[in-house]
Amino acid sequence: AALISLQILQDALRTWGYLAVMAFIMIESSGIPFPGETMLLLASFSAATLVPELNIGLIIAFAALGAILGDNIGYYIGRTGGRSIIERYGRYVFLKPQHLKRAEKFFEKHGNKTVFFGRFIAILRTWSAFLAGVNHMHWRVFLLYNAAGGILWAIIYGTLGFVAGRVFHDNFPLVEQIARATSWIGAAVIVILVVCVFLVIRVRRLRRSQAVTHSDNRENE
Repeated sequence: AALISLQILQDALRTWGYLAVMAFIMIESSGIPFPGETMLLLASFSAATLVPELNIGLIIAFAALGAILGDNIGYYIGRTGGRSIIERYGRYVFLKPQHLKRAEKFFEKHGNKTVFFGRFIAILRTWSAFLAGVNHMHWRVFLLYNAAGGILWAIIYGTLGFVAGRVFHDNFPLVEQIARATSWIGAAVIVILVVCVFLVIRVRRLRRSQAVTHSDNRENE
């Protein structure tokens, strides 16, 4: 995403307008690292400054549509061929078969929340739909939480970009940096929470194992 300059995004927005917003977000959501969120912020920022003249309501609508369509493409790829892709190439990114089993258990319990909140988190925004497909999350459940997350995300980020355009006027790079930092902070918080939960589970299992061993030793005495 960093390889695509702000100038390219601005040119695409001037040329294609709302379709550029939908296309960039759809590509990112399908599993390809792409500046979809940046395009949404840029378009809504531009709507506030009237350069080019865009309607914030239509920007949000096209953004939500791109998010939903892209996520469904990612879901389909994950469901039809994602497992074989991970089994074949996963070792290059330190993914092993046992990781898939853990992911399946995780998605059974938290798949809906992952799909919904993943829309707001860096990295997860790109991969959550693909992983939902890989783990065979029921499509109707996926679509419900995917659509809800995509629509809410488009409304929040579209509104934030629009308000920022009114406040900062011609300083979009600052807005982009703030949004990117917020997204990565969210990702860091998620990772920390997952690690904490993992450690708590491990400690509880260890204590149970020690308690059982202690009980067996007392019985043998």
